[in-house]
This record gives sequence, C-alpha cells and structure tokens, in this order.
Amino acid sequence: QGRAFIGFEEVNPIKVNIEQFYGIEINDFAVTVATTALWISEAQMLAETERIIHQDIEFLPLKNYSNIVEANALHIDWESVVPKDRLNYIMGNPPFIGARMMSESQKQDVIDVFGAKWRNVGNLDYVCCWYKRATELMKDAPQIRAALVSTNSICQGEQVANLWQSLFEDGLQINFAYRTFRWDSEANQKAHVHCIIVGFSLSTTKPCIIFDGDRQIHASHINAYLLDAPDVFIEKRMHPLCDVPEICLGGQPIDDGNLTLTEEDKEYLVQIQPEAAQFVRQYMMGKDFIDRKPRYCLWLLGVAPSQWRNISEIYERVSRVREFRLNSKRSSTLKAANAPMLFGAPFACNTDYVALPKVSSENRRYIPIDYLSKEIIPGDKLFCMQDATLFQFGVLNSNVHMAWMRAVCGRLKSDYSYSNTIVYNNFPWPEVSEEQRARIERTAQAILDARALYPDSSLADLYDELTMPPELRCAHQDNDRAVMAAYGFDVKTMTESQCVAELFKLYQRLTQ
Repeated sequence: QGRAFIGFEEVNPIKVNIEQFYGIEINDFAVTVATTALWISEAQMLAETERIIHQDIEFLPLKNYSNIVEANALHIDWESVVPKDRLNYIMGNPPFIGARMMSESQKQDVIDVFGAKWRNVGNLDYVCCWYKRATELMKDAPQIRAALVSTNSICQGEQVANLWQSLFEDGLQINFAYRTFRWDSEANQKAHVHCIIVGFSLSTTKPCIIFDGDRQIHASHINAYLLDAPDVFIEKRMHPLCDVPEICLGGQPIDDGNLTLTEEDKEYLVQIQPEAAQFVRQYMMGKDFIDRKPRYCLWLLGVAPSQWRNISEIYERVSRVREFRLNSKRSSTLKAANAPMLFGAPFACNTDYVALPKVSSENRRYIPIDYLSKEIIPGDKLFCMQDATLFQFGVLNSNVHMAWMRAVCGRLKSDYSYSNTIVYNNFPWPEVSEEQRARIERTAQAILDARALYPDSSLADLYDELTMPPELRCAHQDNDRAVMAAYGFDVKTMTESQCVAELFKLYQRLTQ
C-alpha cells in the first residue's frame, strides 16, 4: 500500500524576455536609454500577460542584463555580442549618411566592410554596411532574418546595382518591404527623412509582402527596387539602349552670379548700356522652366572681344567671373578662368529642343516636358533632346515612361531626380507600326494644343494635380492609352507595378 507521487513541473508561460535581446550602440548614454527602454517594455508586456493568463508574475527586482554593448557596430565582431547559432533576428536603424556626406573614417568603414574592389564602393551610403555585415553572418546561419530601417536611396538609381546585385548573387532574398515613407524628427527644429524598411534573409518566404502606405501587396518576388518584378539591375549607360536621340544637361555657369541675370539685372543692364542687349539670351534652369519665371544670361560664345570689351558693365562682370574662378581649388574651375566670358561648361542647342527638368516634385503624375526654342540657353538642371519628334515627345510624356522613371530614378529628398545614364538611356522604347506611331504623334500634339489653351499658365500650374485643366488631363490619358497600346499593354487592367515588371522583362530581352 505504498504511496504514489506524481511531480508537476511548473511551466513558465513567458517565452520571451529581455535577456534574449542583444544590441550594439556607439553612444554610452544611448546604451543606458536602451536598457531602460527594455525594462519598461518588459514591465508593460508582463502586465499585459497577467491580464491574459490571470496570474501574478514577479517582475521586481530589476535584473541588470549586460546585453547592450557600447561599440561601433562596424568595428566589433557581432558574434562576440551574440553567437550566430543563438541568433534569430537582426533589427536596426543604422545611421543615415549619404555617400557624399561621410567623414573620412566612415568612408574607410565602407571600404573595410565591402573591400576596395567592390564595384563603385565609393558611391555606397553608410547604411549599406549593415546589409553586408548581416548577409555575411547569415551564410552559416540561414535561420537568421533581418529587417533594417534605411534611407530610400539604397533602392533607387545607380546604388541599386552597386549594393544589391552581389548580395542577391550570395543568395539574399527580400521577404518584405515598406516602400518610402516620411519619418519626422521629434526635435525642436523638425527635419524629416524618407525611409524604407527592408526585411531580408537567405531563405525563401512565400508570399512576400510589400507595404505601400495603407496597402499590403502580396508579391511572388520582391526585387531590389521593391517591386514585384524580376531581378533587374539598371546600371549607368552612356548611350541610349534604343535608337533614339541622346539627351544631355545644359551648361554650367560657374560664375558667382555674374553671367546669369534676373529680370531686374537684365532691365538695369539694358537701360544703362543698351548696346549690351544683343548679348543677352533667355536662360532656364529646371525651376525656371517649370515656373516660367524669366531669367537671362550673358552669352558671348563666338562673339569677338571687340564687340563687348568696351561695354563696361559686361567687362566688369566678366572680370569678377575670372576672379571667382581663380580663387577656386578645383582644377576644372581654374581652367575655366582662362575663358571667363563663357559658362564653365557652355552649351547651346542647334535646333529647337525638348526640355525635361532634372528634378521634379513627386506630387506630379507627369514630369513637365516641353519644347523650347534654340534661342533659350539651357542650364545644368535641364535635360535637352535636340531634333525630337512628336512621337518621342509623346512616349516621354506617357504614363509608361513615368512609371519607369519612378521605379529606377534617384531621389532628391522625395522629389524625382531624373538622369540620362540611368533613366533615359536604359528605357526600353516600343517597336511601333506606322499606324501606332501616327496615333502617338496625334496624341502628343493634342497635349501641346491643350496647354496652348492656357497661355498664361506655367507648367507648375498645369501639372498640379488639383489645378490640371480637364482638357490637358484628357489629352494625357489619350496619349497614355496610345503608348500602352504600342507596347501591347492592357489599358484597363494593368497597374503601374505590373507595367514596370513588363518593362523590366523587355529591358532584359534588349540587353541579352
């Protein structure tokens, strides 16, 4: 009649605690803040757990875990903080420092992480180092998943190929992504940056999820542009992929404001020295082009010195240009001092030309593009296409070209930063029949005709989504349909992301 004893092992309902969290922080005060924040989070979560399981949980006394290490994350061995066989997730908000804004020591950090032979290593943002270090750690520990808050620049423009192509070749896959969102600072002097979040690993997750504002998009694959599209890496191309005219930026004055003139400068110059008027030309940078605010320049290319040397106001302005350039430390600017009467990089079009601003607001559905007279001197914030046809004008103005631009261009803050080497030269143009070409020419002319109904309105007025005239909107929609039909795209059902995916496929075929 012995007694039977049955032992019950007490099961701890808490499966996650702060002892499982490790961190690297370069600032000593921030280490303390992080530790305190973990304690607060633990207290909040334990209180929530008590309500769920109806059981009191002992929280005090506080336990002092030393898992937050004070160190430079790019100098310390991450495995000295936590062994990779115990690591499941890497999460972080690395420093947002662009390739042109880094200190010398930070530039050296990038070289140390990637190696001096990494393609275009000098053009990588600082945050890229964390992607490389995380990927290296994953190679022997495929259970690790990572998610990093980053500047959106790493998924735009030329940096995409520089960073992601080799990482993808190592097996990295993007599991989820938050597309660009604005992150406002809580400081007194508010600043904001445009961020993305990229979740990645060396293992496949299906389906992949793209978060775009309030939308969730289930994707079969997420490429480095954060699109459900094939892995295509758009690199700098010095000439167009297709048989279309070259485009280039206008001239750069490098004049300290002496060769370029405001409306007031021009009126004053012509008033006191009327003979100077023959050397004044209209001049446009990107903002002047969009806003249609008059701006001018002194244009002395090909003009004999005897024609302007005795015009004192011009002579004095040219003299100040020379002095300004001679005080520069840049060799190209010093060389330009030998011709102070000319722009540092003079450029004028031989024909009327299509102009396209280098920078344009993200709030516009279409980048404003227009024909300009060859008498207007373009500045270095304006792309120019000489001998442009109505067909080319129509394709450039289409939603197809705009979708491509939005996907592959760089950004200036959140504004579109157009480029010839990345956006234009890589754009896959459609192969069209004569009928399709004629239709696009008609819809392109209709865009110009619709604008002509509002001669006092600037391109900024016409392309504001709130103030865009209905005639112009209809003309653009007709042009969109004509261009999409030329590509064989379904106008009624195709989304912009699907359009870009098809363009990537066409780009792959054209570059094979």
